[in-house]
Amino acid sequence: MKTNTIITIGREYGSAGREIGRRIAADFGIKLYDKEMLARAAKESGICEEIFESHDEKPTNSFLYSLVMDTYSMGYSGNTYTDMPINHKVFLAQFDAIKKIADEGPCILVGRCADYALESYKNVVSVFIHADLEARIRRIARLYDLTDAKAKDRILKTDKQRSSYYNYYTNKKWSNADSYELCLNSAELGIEGTAKAIEQYVMLKESISKEDRKL
Repeated sequence: MKTNTIITIGREYGSAGREIGRRIAADFGIKLYDKEMLARAAKESGICEEIFESHDEKPTNSFLYSLVMDTYSMGYSGNTYTDMPINHKVFLAQFDAIKKIADEGPCILVGRCADYALESYKNVVSVFIHADLEARIRRIARLYDLTDAKAKDRILKTDKQRSSYYNYYTNKKWSNADSYELCLNSAELGIEGTAKAIEQYVMLKESISKEDRKL
């Protein structure tokens, strides 16, 4: 299968969003970017990669923290975002990197407000993957050898961070259906089924677009 579409994936923690993205990337023969976006943004902005990792989908509003991190980053920074807090520098550098990645061709971008960064692009399908909490607890407990209680705590904390990050930097609401083109429950469809559903949606949308161009 071939596609000209860029797919952005927002996901609840434990819903297997990254694994689903990998399946789609393999089927379409395109690249998947998850934490690779951080390395790309760090390289192109001149900001230390560790700073991107420390801010990864975690909004930090603490003035003191931003001041300390600003001081830490000065030796690495060759970017143009000199007069703003470090969390904004990191977001804008990542925002720029996402656009450059998208300009290179079809790909899959996981998290990091990629749907918002690319909302002016015509060839983007934004997806949100969710799952029942119990199913996510079982998955995280199994993957990381945790008790159900610890798995639940990790899930709730991570989802809160992702939600706060998304809501802080975009004009949309994380996990709300209105914020995405397609929302799917991976607990109902399974990893393979969810990947296939997204692929079929993308192919159908591309075929409809071709027909529209013929009219």
